Amino acid sequence: MDKQLRYAIALTGSIGSGKSTFVSLLSLYGYQSICADSIAHKVLEEHSAEVIAYFGNEILQSDNTINRKVLGNIIFASSSKREELQAILHPHIQKAILTQAQQLEEKKVWYFIDIPLFFEVGGKEAYPVARSLVIYTPKAKAIERIMKRNNFTFEEAKARIDAQMPIENKCRLADDIINNEGDLRTLQHNAESYIQSLPCVDCVQSS
Repeated sequence: MDKQLRYAIALTGSIGSGKSTFVSLLSLYGYQSICADSIAHKVLEEHSAEVIAYFGNEILQSDNTINRKVLGNIIFASSSKREELQAILHPHIQKAILTQAQQLEEKKVWYFIDIPLFFEVGGKEAYPVARSLVIYTPKAKAIERIMKRNNFTFEEAKARIDAQMPIENKCRLADDIINNEGDLRTLQHNAESYIQSLPCVDCVQSS
């Protein structure tokens, strides 16, 4: 099986940058995407015993399921605990993403992998995609969006931003960048321009 993802574009950015909105726009144009966050939620449930064994009962709700908010507060306050959770879950997340990607590869059309921690977990070495795309929003704007969307305090929003690679670093590593400092109409215009700039599928097949 060919491991190279010739038609995959890794979509990444910081929390609050507007990736989910961009994915929604992509679906309007018929593009399929793989959501790493959705896969991560499922993997967390499937491997909850390992997570509980490491973090203890303090992350449990009354029904003995994991309280995601409590777990989130713990890992965003400690880089070592965040890395441990990633070590437990990421191999399973990666396997699921690559399995779905191989299925989409058969269609021989562009598709997107929405993966917030693309560069943090190894970039193209972990996910051998054709291109990487960063949705760029300045840190201050992203914090503002997170506070409004999640009803977080400034400190909570900032902790989540600071737990990820700085957006400027991601931009330097990316093949492509879309600016999302403005409104929805501007993002839609930028999305359309990006889609039109993609190489034709026949060019990818012959490369």
